[in-house]
Amino acid sequence: MTQVTQALTPAAVAKLTTMQLRARAIVEGHFSGQHRSPYRGASVEFADHREYTPGDETRHIDWKVYGRRDRFFVKEYDAETNLNVHLMVDVSGSMNYGAPVRKLEYAAYLAAGLAYLATHQRDATGLLLFDHRLRLQLPPHTKPAHLQRIFDTLDAACRGALPPSDDDLSRETDLTAALEAATPTITRRGLVVVISDLLDDLDRVLRALAYLRHRGHDVMVLQVMDAEELEFRFRGPALFEDLETGQRLAAQPEQLRRDYLRALHEFLAQVRDGCRKLAIDQELLDTSRPFDQALTAYLGRRSRAR
Repeated sequence: MTQVTQALTPAAVAKLTTMQLRARAIVEGHFSGQHRSPYRGASVEFADHREYTPGDETRHIDWKVYGRRDRFFVKEYDAETNLNVHLMVDVSGSMNYGAPVRKLEYAAYLAAGLAYLATHQRDATGLLLFDHRLRLQLPPHTKPAHLQRIFDTLDAACRGALPPSDDDLSRETDLTAALEAATPTITRRGLVVVISDLLDDLDRVLRALAYLRHRGHDVMVLQVMDAEELEFRFRGPALFEDLETGQRLAAQPEQLRRDYLRALHEFLAQVRDGCRKLAIDQELLDTSRPFDQALTAYLGRRSRAR
């Protein structure tokens, strides 16, 4: 059993299966499901009337309208469809920070939970891993075997066992480059979930996210941070190392805490405000909280807001 599979305990699965992963925007798909589609069909959500033409089913005739206008009109409905869920997981160097759970592991657990939930709903799930570029992409599918492939790929990412590439010496984050590479491949409107610490050039990131929204995708951003990053509780002389560049800095944390927390809060506020302006759901998640609790609480709030 893989590390990711072990995280999906029976208790975690039971919580997730009480949730719904719904698209806020209109999506496209192949199968009958629970998400609004741009195509008209037979469903439960009334859309409009149109004049009756020979061959239309008489059961769709609106007799109240006939009584008022003495002409036959049939009801049309918005068809509902399956959702394509694209999970984009940051595997850059900064995601290796954290204890006892690294941010990368926490992100993998979140992605696995969402993949399980989407598959449970008969929605198609794909996976994209990125650091300074798009490292790996699994197209969306609904089959259980594909779900296991997602679990295995996430587990390989946690173990640092992704297929090597010519530029593996760089582990810096470039979410913008990854989004720009992924966007042309996501042709059907659906839900794109970005799971990252977002420690990157925020202006460029927001522009890339805006392009996804412009193409009609529903976008969800799950920002994963470690408690030490959020609270900066370090004491005594410390040696800080950048996990992406290797640069080191000796410092007294007490002298840095106030400025660090001020800069952090400004950054988090910019993330929150930038996503809100783009109509993007954004949630800050602390790795000290069990991922299933954090995910189900967030999905519950999202569902109620919807």
